[in-house]
Amino acid sequence: MEKVPAGLSHLFMTAFLSCFSAFMVIPAITDITLAAVCPGQDECSLAIYLTGIQQAIIGLGSLVVMPLVGNLSDTYGRKSMLTIPMALSIFPLVILAYSRSKYYFYAYYILRTLIAMVCDGSVQCIALAYVADNVPECRRGSAFGVMSGIVSTAFVCGNLSARFLSTASTFQIAALMAVLALIYMKTFLPESLVKDRTSAKATETDGLLEKAPKKPFQFCKNLPSFNDVLCLLRTSPTILQAAIVSVLTNVAEIGLHASLFYFLKAQFHFDKNQFADLMIIGGVAGAISQLVLMPLLVPAVGEERLLSIGLFFSSVHMFLYSVAWAFWVPYVAALISVLAIFAMPCLRSIASKQIGPNEQGKVQGCISGLCSFANIVSPLAFSPLTATFLSDDAPFHYPGFSIMVAGLAAMLAFVQSMTIRAPQPTNTCSLNTQNSEALPQV
Repeated sequence: MEKVPAGLSHLFMTAFLSCFSAFMVIPAITDITLAAVCPGQDECSLAIYLTGIQQAIIGLGSLVVMPLVGNLSDTYGRKSMLTIPMALSIFPLVILAYSRSKYYFYAYYILRTLIAMVCDGSVQCIALAYVADNVPECRRGSAFGVMSGIVSTAFVCGNLSARFLSTASTFQIAALMAVLALIYMKTFLPESLVKDRTSAKATETDGLLEKAPKKPFQFCKNLPSFNDVLCLLRTSPTILQAAIVSVLTNVAEIGLHASLFYFLKAQFHFDKNQFADLMIIGGVAGAISQLVLMPLLVPAVGEERLLSIGLFFSSVHMFLYSVAWAFWVPYVAALISVLAIFAMPCLRSIASKQIGPNEQGKVQGCISGLCSFANIVSPLAFSPLTATFLSDDAPFHYPGFSIMVAGLAAMLAFVQSMTIRAPQPTNTCSLNTQNSEALPQV
């Protein structure tokens, strides 16, 4: 077994601590929202619309900010840019750690929305660029899978903690873990500046934006223009196809998350503990998939086929959620995520291999920004659908109709993924030249 580079080890720990603090509060948010907006009710259209509006606003901000964050991380380093979202994410948690009353909830809601417009997805975007900096192309798919597996492990641990903690303790510990993640990152994570290693990795894919015609004038050279995003999509058909699949996949996933908890609350009266149980099952399945199965399957079947497999089972598990007829069906559906979780790591790796080493932040930022488009579209579409079909005035009786529509979006992504034919990497994975950057086989 080969040694993990120290930078990646510290990055994985940073990602784990940061995601742990973010995920452990998710099971409690639905109950807190309902208690603040519609006390004593299990169904509340206003709560659904508030959640949808927040997601749409966050998506609009991320659509603009993510390409900028990725671009700036190429220039100023990954560690420097990680500091901003990790520090800002502490403040909303502190509010609910102090009190969950109505006015404190609205203060949290506003501050969380504003901060997430700038920071939502930034940690993942920069972390993936950091991984791409330190792992050769031939191992990048497995490395992205391991990174996603670390996130899934944090997801499991966070929800398991929430299962046994009171709501007040959950937010207090989440705020503490967010502070600890920031301190750990600033203390131990080494900087990763791509421009210092460009000549050392000249054998990798040339930069697409470097080969593109230069604009005669740009107000700020570090601010990516809309033309830069279009250039990435036009120059590489593979990136264009990956972007389309990413948007459809995120429309489906965000639509599922926008609807599922309210559907389960209305149908089976789930609370924080049942939500945590459900998420733990899905998280354990995802961690096993990404840490164990994905490093074995990527070399055997390839990222393109594994992407299609993941999207197919993603649509299947959404369809199963939508027709849940008993309280145990959602738990079975969650188990299917062991095969559904492959999609995004494969997509990120496929896109990463089309770009030179000094543009990894740009491509991950652009993909994240385009995915944020789903944060705008999904809430606008799924919030009214969820509220309508959970109400007494539904056109027909199908409480899970909005989840079924999310499954259709995932099926469209599956069909589109069948057209992706990524070119082979131009470099080989020589142990003599790449040993210092190798990733262990899990």
